[in-house]
Amino acid sequence: MSQGTKQNSFFAKQTTRRSFLKVGCQSLAGAAVSMSFLRLFTGSATATGFATAAGLLISEQERCTGCRRCEALCTWANDGKVHPYISRVKVGRNYNFGPEGPTRHFAEEKGQYGNHAIVADTCKQCEDPVPCAEACPMGAIEAQEMTHTRVVNEDICIGCGMCSQACPWNVITVDPDDGKAKKCFLCDGQSVCAAMCPSGSLSIIPWKDVTAALPYRRHFRA
Repeated sequence: MSQGTKQNSFFAKQTTRRSFLKVGCQSLAGAAVSMSFLRLFTGSATATGFATAAGLLISEQERCTGCRRCEALCTWANDGKVHPYISRVKVGRNYNFGPEGPTRHFAEEKGQYGNHAIVADTCKQCEDPVPCAEACPMGAIEAQEMTHTRVVNEDICIGCGMCSQACPWNVITVDPDDGKAKKCFLCDGQSVCAAMCPSGSLSIIPWKDVTAALPYRRHFRA
């Protein structure tokens, strides 16, 4: 195989996330959101019976500088170690090429090798049905009693990774150290990543305030 053929094969390779969705983080604040739009945050499987979470964490692309402080703070506060791989906020994986990954047109895409736009992936606290909860064979994905935030019960979690595979946003990661799935639970409403973000990119917004979710508009691939 020639070197040119190898390079084309590499850039044309489809990543797991790309098989789920096509990302288009656009600033559309102030517009109305229809229910059909909100359903883009969820899958289409049978409902799991979860009430809608009180809020979700979003990142404004226009403000994110790619410092990755959120990844360090998330894992330090919740896991007692700096471990970006298991961070509930995913910035590093999109840093160079953006959510689309390396393609032959990478210079036209997001990321430092493209238009320099940094995209941070966060848990959407999906409306019912909740794909990660449906996929868990142990029923370890639960809803908090007061806020209905979707959380991982680590006493039940066996680290099989089914929730990670089922998540459309690929934001659940199994910790290689303790074998438990790590998922954003909004730090019980006191999100350290949002509180300490130097550019103010991260914030928790209420689900009922649907216009605030617009900068996170995403489209599933057919």
